[in-house]
Amino acid sequence: MKHFIDTKDLTKEQIDDLLRLSEVVATNPREFESKLKGRVIATIFFEPSTRTRLSFESAIARLGASNISVENANESSSAGKKGESIEDTIKMLCGYADAIVMRHPDNDSARRAVAVSSVPFVNGGSGSFAHPSQSLLDAYTIWKHRGSLDNVKIAVCGDLKFGRTANSLIKLLSKYNNTQVWCLSNKGMEFTDEVFDFMKQNNIPYTMCKGFADIPADVDVIYQTRFQKERAGEISTKDFVDLTITNKVMERFGPKTIVLHPLPRVDEIATEFDSDPRAMYFQQAANGIPTRMAILVSLLCNDKVKSEK
Repeated sequence: MKHFIDTKDLTKEQIDDLLRLSEVVATNPREFESKLKGRVIATIFFEPSTRTRLSFESAIARLGASNISVENANESSSAGKKGESIEDTIKMLCGYADAIVMRHPDNDSARRAVAVSSVPFVNGGSGSFAHPSQSLLDAYTIWKHRGSLDNVKIAVCGDLKFGRTANSLIKLLSKYNNTQVWCLSNKGMEFTDEVFDFMKQNNIPYTMCKGFADIPADVDVIYQTRFQKERAGEISTKDFVDLTITNKVMERFGPKTIVLHPLPRVDEIATEFDSDPRAMYFQQAANGIPTRMAILVSLLCNDKVKSEK
């Protein structure tokens, strides 16, 4: 694995390796304290980020590497102020760092970056379609809970059109057997045709839902997302149906149904539900540390990863 760009590029074996390595890292973090000692990793974010940026920077620190960082790069970097191209930005960073983590609003940004990068590149989120490191931590959370990623029954809810996390996770789960999907969103917020076509091409059955009552009570995962108003433009929300997860909503689901959310949450999950053991979104966020450590180790120490399985 030279780069980490999109979940659809990964093989099932690569995902399994990353999940196992994530578990090793989570169980034995001290063994990895100096794994990347002497390395420099650049994080450059052209969009706001809290969890992704901080968890990558925490992962870098925990691996003993140094971090050089640009936050709000659209405003503070030459790309923002002077119109420097993605390609020139990446070529420049390759002279400063041993690996690059980038978030960018353009859908093709990661592909353009990788085309010119001479060091390992990690897509920290690109446009509306790809957020592979989020998908890995989502999958790790599900895998830890169920013990397997086969036969997953998942309901994806909220803003499926502009939210990149749900469609990235669907791409990852397509590598496993018998994934089933239920889609619950407001009108105009449905998955794009590209995602529906992907599910058809990969034999993933999906069901369109009008409310939580249409989701099977024994579903394994309810994956909730927020309305991505920063990408949706002028879309009106006045006719949106309330899709908030509350204690009442969750009464019909079983004890093994977990609720995930990539965060930040606005009001799509009531805080009253936070104390329910099925509410796993904050643990999900914490899982960003071992999974992103695993990604960096796999990219920069590939010859050593095999001995740690």
